[in-house]
Amino acid sequence: MVLVTIRTAIIFAVLLVIMRLMGKRQIGEMQPFELVITLLIAELACIPMADASVPLLYGVVSVVTIFVLHEIFSLLDLKVKPIKALISGKPSLVVNKNGIDDYQLKKNNLDVSDLIESLRSAGYFSLDAVDYALYEANGTFSALPKKDYENTQTSLPLVIIDNGKYDRKNLEIAGMGQDFFDDLLKKQGVKKVKRVLVLTADGTGKLYLQEKGEKFRTIQAEYPGGKTW
Repeated sequence: MVLVTIRTAIIFAVLLVIMRLMGKRQIGEMQPFELVITLLIAELACIPMADASVPLLYGVVSVVTIFVLHEIFSLLDLKVKPIKALISGKPSLVVNKNGIDDYQLKKNNLDVSDLIESLRSAGYFSLDAVDYALYEANGTFSALPKKDYENTQTSLPLVIIDNGKYDRKNLEIAGMGQDFFDDLLKKQGVKKVKRVLVLTADGTGKLYLQEKGEKFRTIQAEYPGGKTW
C-alpha cells in the first residue's frame, strides 16, 4: 500500500510538471491533437500507479515521450501552415450573408438544431440576428451579429421545419396546424417541404425560411385569429 502511494505521488508530480509545461491552452480549449495527447497521458499514468509490477520508470518515460511529441506537434502547428490545417483543422463558416451553409454543418456532423442551440448559448435567438457564425477548430462557437440584431429577436422563434420535416411538438406549442404552413410555403413558391432546410416562426409573425442551397428570406405573416406568443 505504501509503495502504491509513493508511486502515485511520483506520477502525480510528473504529470503536474508536464501539464504546466504544455501551457495554459492545454487546460482550456484544446486542439484535437492536444485532446488525444491528454487522453494518452491519463491512460499511461494509470498503469504504473495501479500495477506495482510495472516499473515506475516505464510510466515516467512514456509520459515524457508524449510531452516531447506534444512539443513537436505544437511547433509544426505554429510554423507550418499546411500541417497546421491537417493537425488542428480549420474554422467552419456555418452562417454567412446567404444564411445557413448546410454543407459545412454536415461536414462537421452538425444539424440546424445544433446551430440554433449554439446561437442561443451565444445570446442570439433569431437566425437572422447574425451575419456570420463559425465553429473554430477547437469546437468553440463565434458569431458576428447584425448591427441592429436586438430588433430582430423580440419574440422567441420556434423551429417549425428542420431539414424537410415538421416539428410536431413546436406545432402544438405554436397552436397552429401544418396546413397553415403548407399554404404559406406554396405562396412562397416552395414545391416540397423536403426542400426546406429550416423554417422558424416567432410570436410576432416573423418567419425565417431557407430552402436547401438557396438564400434565406424573412416573411411577415398573419397567424390565424391574430394569434401571438
